[in-house]
Amino acid sequence: MAKPKKKQVTTSEEKETTSPSTTTKSSSSTNQYTKSIFSDSPVYELLHYFEKAPDQWAARYILILTAIILRTAIGLGGHSGYATPPMFGDFEAQRHWMEITINLPLSQWYYFDLEYWGLDYPPLTAYHSYIIGLIGGFINGDWFALDSSRGIETDELRFFMRFMAIVSELIIYIPAVLSIANMLGKKFNVNRMDQIIISLVIINQAHLVLIDHGHFQFNSVMLGLFVYSVIDLAKGNLILASIWFVSCINFKQMGLYYSLFIFFYILSQLNSFSHLISVGITVVATQIVYLLPFIIHKPESILQIVHRVFPLGRGLFEDKVANFWCTTNTIIKYRDIIDPQDLPKLALLATLVATVPINILLFFKLRKKPDNIRIPGMIYGFAINSLSFYLFSFQVHEKSILVPLIPISLLLLIDHNDINMIQWVNNVGTFSLYPLLKKDDLIMQYFVSNLLINWLIGPKILLKSKFPLNNIAMWSTYAMMIIYHLLDSMMDPPVRYPDLWVILNITISFIGFAYFWLWLVYKVYKL
Repeated sequence: MAKPKKKQVTTSEEKETTSPSTTTKSSSSTNQYTKSIFSDSPVYELLHYFEKAPDQWAARYILILTAIILRTAIGLGGHSGYATPPMFGDFEAQRHWMEITINLPLSQWYYFDLEYWGLDYPPLTAYHSYIIGLIGGFINGDWFALDSSRGIETDELRFFMRFMAIVSELIIYIPAVLSIANMLGKKFNVNRMDQIIISLVIINQAHLVLIDHGHFQFNSVMLGLFVYSVIDLAKGNLILASIWFVSCINFKQMGLYYSLFIFFYILSQLNSFSHLISVGITVVATQIVYLLPFIIHKPESILQIVHRVFPLGRGLFEDKVANFWCTTNTIIKYRDIIDPQDLPKLALLATLVATVPINILLFFKLRKKPDNIRIPGMIYGFAINSLSFYLFSFQVHEKSILVPLIPISLLLLIDHNDINMIQWVNNVGTFSLYPLLKKDDLIMQYFVSNLLINWLIGPKILLKSKFPLNNIAMWSTYAMMIIYHLLDSMMDPPVRYPDLWVILNITISFIGFAYFWLWLVYKVYKL
């Protein structure tokens, strides 16, 4: 009897040497049963019992429950400005904006007592604060009483604020990550279990969890809106993607780090002038909708919003941050040799030099290309542009590193062979936040969450790269990070140089970010 024809299946060895970015969309059955790329990792050991399709819903619920538990545990630690009057910190800033928005008419939101945490984020953050403030005020009016509630840090209030940060993430960010993992997983032959595991890795990266649920902010809302925009860009829904993106930058102005590339990308995908007009009208109309309440109540407040959101009168960088300006400022004192009014222009010039050439290249590489080229190129574009803005733009905060790390993490869904590089730069990003987290009394949370995510991923983060320079960059950076933490734990900085350890931290981090930026340039060139 003739043997039945053997079905051709990609082996695990072939998968290791073949980039998913060149793989066409596979059938759902192949997606479900190809060997997991995380088969040697602890996270796979924990979830492989749910690998069969009928059981995968349970793995997703375990993912969400894990995210909630981790965030709750982080929230048991300190937060920004705890018990440090008179200004306290970001926790008080978020609470104060809720106090302002529920007690004052909308026309005063961006004018009220600007010396004490005046509102300086775009309107969607104000509306978000208003909703949470209404809920909290209903539970306990003292939490957000005008003026008298300043500096309040009761356990009940802290629980409420932490809870609302988790709820915000469950509504926006986590569903967005699960959705994009499912969509890209189908397109790039990532099996269902690996989609769930990569989602878990992205959702539980230490940097975002520590900032939003330790230090305390709502960055995940902005990042979730961005991810939804990427989903619709990948689908070719430019109108809906534009609405999501305008929403992203109306929640936090840091979303503008993505703006230059999305402009070039949308231009590369337009098929007609009428399509361009439609996208332009959508952007303008969405922005008007967000500003409409202010236009109705006090039209001149629009200029005040712009002034508050873009404070050009501040310095070139905020505190100590691992970007080009702050790192090189230890040698070149920019404020002494350049007029402060010219510093924003210098930063703009440097940012344009770092971004415009790569965007022009991507414009031609992605125009009228199939999904297996267009979508990876789009995510690389967002990654390199946002990292360029972090490294070279004006008024960068240390927390701004969260912006490039999200599209960088999405690259796990494009080519798993780069997992060592991608997790390395995520680790560098978390390391760059250490001085801030140390101020917030989150040292234990920093180490535990960092070790946890790397342990869950398993030995793939230590894989040797086929490029020797990558191995040198990764291992030397890891070695410097370990030495730094040993120094920080064993001795104080010299009295003469109290910021020495912080400067060492940002220098190590900048070296890592700069190398990864060059690696991204190479990856874009090779598309």
